[in-house]
Amino acid sequence: MTVINYYIIPFSLLFISGLVVYSLNYKHFLVMLLSLEVVVVSVFLLIFFFCSGFSLEVFLSIIYLALSVCEGALGLSLLVLIIRTYGSDSLFTFDLLW
Repeated sequence: MTVINYYIIPFSLLFISGLVVYSLNYKHFLVMLLSLEVVVVSVFLLIFFFCSGFSLEVFLSIIYLALSVCEGALGLSLLVLIIRTYGSDSLFTFDLLW
């Protein structure tokens, strides 16, 4: 096994665990946002180690990181809007969105 394969296994486990939490624990909006951020961070780390392992430019990972920060800010603003409107972040309290 090469050095790259040692990096793929933990990041793929982190990615899969983030997807499992996202799909099974959908009671609160904050938990869903945090599990999506775990998925985004695992993909970022995989891209970064892949690019640095093959001596490629890591500029792609910086662009991905900037877009993921924008996605996190959008998610937090939606969380604040939902909490101010409905009083909690429980997904079962507001049926109008589904």
